[in-house]
Amino acid sequence: MKIALITDAWRPQVNGVVTTLVELVNHLQAAGHEVMVVHPGMFETRPCPGYAEIRLARRPGRALQLLVQSFEPDAIHVATEGPLGWAARRYCVRHRLAFTTAFHTRFPEILKAAARVPLSLGYALFRLFHARSHGVMVPTLAVRKLLTARRFQRLRAWTHGVDENLFAYQAQVQEHPQFAGLKRPIAMYVGRISYEKNIQAFMDMPWHGSKVICGVGPLESTLRRDAPDTLWLGLVSRPELAQLYAASDVFVFPSRHETFGLVMLEAMACGTPVAAFPVDGPWEVLGVEGDDPGTAKGGILSEDLAAAAQRALQVPRSEARAQSEYFSWAEATRQFVEHLVPARGTSMPQR
Repeated sequence: MKIALITDAWRPQVNGVVTTLVELVNHLQAAGHEVMVVHPGMFETRPCPGYAEIRLARRPGRALQLLVQSFEPDAIHVATEGPLGWAARRYCVRHRLAFTTAFHTRFPEILKAAARVPLSLGYALFRLFHARSHGVMVPTLAVRKLLTARRFQRLRAWTHGVDENLFAYQAQVQEHPQFAGLKRPIAMYVGRISYEKNIQAFMDMPWHGSKVICGVGPLESTLRRDAPDTLWLGLVSRPELAQLYAASDVFVFPSRHETFGLVMLEAMACGTPVAAFPVDGPWEVLGVEGDDPGTAKGGILSEDLAAAAQRALQVPRSEARAQSEYFSWAEATRQFVEHLVPARGTSMPQR
């Protein structure tokens, strides 16, 4: 099958959405599909407001149309709701081409926190974006419930996976040169250094060992100044990241608005237990049963993040790895392909 995947999130950006899409494309190609990724690097770009390191396509409409027309895809997937996503949506609707979309990020909550945009208005905008999609792929049951309550339609379950060869299981906490001389236990955070990740909760968390942060972002300079005892490693390669996970005693995930949280899976695959708040992403990744966060597997969920991190030190590393194995890229890829629709000959949803 020839698949056109249009996304505002792609290399050299470093985030969970990019990781997810790169892995997806690799597995689609390995299965024999031909994939064209349409991304900002193919267009004139401008910096994203508030995130200068993220480049967004500038007026991509005509060039995007030519790319898609020349490729003649069997299926079209619009992965993100940025300038490329809106341009692709507009093109598909105008030419009566069926397409699917995905809900990767809770942008309405981010817009509310950053610019005081009411949630109702934010969700109305995103509901409009996805209204003509033949299937809106969502990563968790919690996100599906959230969007159902917000009157989104045609929601499709699409799980994510983890590369368990790269993020290899280590039965014992490993040593790492970067951690030489650090007081144990080591609590690590991986992700953007930005307000929507709620990283301040990690910074404020009382901890009797050491804290390590991997990532960059707009809050980095301020937080570095306020936390001189924290080890800041910036961006690291994925093989290096796997080694750092394996050398950490606990992985702390402070975000409250993630749709999934791929970094938790990566840490758990290495055997490192997770500490997080009892919210949607961690709830699903840690396999909570019913309404009891005490049933989390591979980590601890609590509104007291420091207590969760302390208790997570007692979670067997084998349990963390076992929970990560419920998520595979083979299954994620199968689900994705199953949800695709023929671009031509499929009736277009009206709302």
